[in-house]
Amino acid sequence: MDHKLEPVEILVDGDACPVKAEVYRVSERTGVPAVVVANAVIAVPRDARVRLVVVADTLDAADDWIAEHSRPGTIVVTADVPLASRAVKAGAAVLAPNGKPFTPNSIGMALATRNLMDQLRTSGEITGGPRPFSPRDRSAFLGALDQAITRLRRAGHP
Repeated sequence: MDHKLEPVEILVDGDACPVKAEVYRVSERTGVPAVVVANAVIAVPRDARVRLVVVADTLDAADDWIAEHSRPGTIVVTADVPLASRAVKAGAAVLAPNGKPFTPNSIGMALATRNLMDQLRTSGEITGGPRPFSPRDRSAFLGALDQAITRLRRAGHP
């Protein structure tokens, strides 16, 4: 049975993503289309490979759109662990903005850690958020995105 694999595509959880510029550069260099999903209009390059999808300004609307469009061949860029879990289950490659991949083997622990930290913040045990985003995180993301594209193309995704 010969079936054609879907083309590689990058889906970006765009509202608070610190690496959109890096996604645009990689899209331009590799020819891989990028779809930025947001609750409001945001600036994206005037490039045929980059598309903005504006969803309703309701809780989880962007996450729902990304989850529904996740499949083998898509690379989802998000820091949202529940969305990452949904995308991993759909067969997508999922990267955090710091380059850390979410995989079927790691997503359960990531969800458990997120839920524990959420409980600790709610109870007042922890008052700070994540550490600041660094140039090293940006560099790690670029490397991870290139690797994900290469891996998908080697697997036969155009």
